[in-house]
Amino acid sequence: MDEMKNPSDPADHLDLNPTAIEKLDAAAIEMQDDLEGDTLREECGVFGIFGHPEAAAITALGLHALQHRGQEAAGIVSFDGSRFHSERRLGLVGDTFSRREVIERLPGSLAVGHVRYSTTGATILRNVQPLFAELNAGGFAVGHNGNLTNGLSLRRELVRNGAMMQSTTDTEVILHLVAQSKRGRFIDRFIESLRAIEGAYSLVSMTNKKLIGARDPLGIRPLVLGELDGCPILASETCALDMIGAKYVRDIEPGEIIVFDEQGAQSHKPFPPKPPRPCIFEYIYFSRPDSIVGGRSVYDVRKAFGAQLARESHVEVDVVVPVPDSGVPAAVGYSQHSGVPFELGIIRNHYVGRTFIQPTQSVRELGVRMKHSANRAAIEGKRIILIDDSLVRGTTSKKIVRMMRDAGAREVHFRLASPPILYPDYYGIDLPDRGGLLAATHSLEEMREAIGADSLAFLSIDGMYRAMGEPGRDPANPKFADHCFTGVYPTHLTDQTQVEPQPRQLSLLAEAS
Repeated sequence: MDEMKNPSDPADHLDLNPTAIEKLDAAAIEMQDDLEGDTLREECGVFGIFGHPEAAAITALGLHALQHRGQEAAGIVSFDGSRFHSERRLGLVGDTFSRREVIERLPGSLAVGHVRYSTTGATILRNVQPLFAELNAGGFAVGHNGNLTNGLSLRRELVRNGAMMQSTTDTEVILHLVAQSKRGRFIDRFIESLRAIEGAYSLVSMTNKKLIGARDPLGIRPLVLGELDGCPILASETCALDMIGAKYVRDIEPGEIIVFDEQGAQSHKPFPPKPPRPCIFEYIYFSRPDSIVGGRSVYDVRKAFGAQLARESHVEVDVVVPVPDSGVPAAVGYSQHSGVPFELGIIRNHYVGRTFIQPTQSVRELGVRMKHSANRAAIEGKRIILIDDSLVRGTTSKKIVRMMRDAGAREVHFRLASPPILYPDYYGIDLPDRGGLLAATHSLEEMREAIGADSLAFLSIDGMYRAMGEPGRDPANPKFADHCFTGVYPTHLTDQTQVEPQPRQLSLLAEAS
């Protein structure tokens, strides 16, 4: 292998004096915080297939389709009839699972996979899912999308009773609960474990004989059932089924546990029925636009958000400009309803990603232009309205507004296709606490001034519900988990109410990954 220069030394790349390097370091660190902290963080994605001779390869393709749900790590566990095989790596799916030799190390007709963005537990290899454990009944692997709101409390209790935790993710709690259950059948152990946990979860798990899917009783996190060549598939989104040419069968119902084995499929519904509360952010941001979530086209819903935004807060402008990529469908809807032309006034560089900005703090990001550039021809001398999906800290929005003005925009109006985010999330979205949320600490006018726009408006909560086909939000029976806007959480927040302080993120061991 050829010797490589240390990439952390910017002088190897640019002819800069030390003062200039220090300034670039400071700018890079600031921009890194802006790019990584001023957005909704993806959750996780799960995938599983039963009975297919190319289970691992199909799982890898499914994870590619779910990559938007987590870009920090990916893993696959397979079973070949006698042994389990596991490959878990930091980085993107394509970094590992596009190689033939990796797939060949995952033989068998049963496989589960996971893409991760960490909301509980640091991004280290021992936290990469699917997690695997050898129980007295045999091997058990599990991948989890969501977050347990009593995970830390359960963890503390399990450790007091002698459990030895190997990871810092709340998902490991599920492994220990299954292991400690005294029930005879595995499915009864699994159900007993789920009765103990609170919060949001879609689980795809496997034993040496079964593929198991489970969804929390409120259906906060999505999970769908598909079929390929007669083999059942479980996935977080329908776009993963489309990627592999599988047929969509149905959504896994809230509170349902479905088991596939050689005898076929068995559905269990061990929880008392509750009105579903799916996460509204699946429609606002998380799901891919080409997915169908809860029977609704995500693309159509986002266009409806934009159209409703135009009804509520339109101003006279010359062009509608999306903040790519998440603001594009809403901007299309806004343009179609208002009659104002849609223009790509911002061009996104798709080749600036996590793998680029990880190696060094120096010269990572010289400005937001590294990720977004102004299309001067579309905006110079014009009054523009920028459409984005949401606003968290406001730092990136401020830079984009400034970029538009620098490119010659005469007026810059900003519209958000969701209500103001006022409260943190505890179900798998890595949002700041209230002090880090711009809308929670500033008035509308203060926010407008902070980002430098000529006007600023958000989609109303009732307007969001109307765009979803509802008459408005019914406070007595909300149809969605909308707690980030309303502060009304759909489950107990046990870990947040404990008198004994508990860290939001555990860190027990520093290790190379």
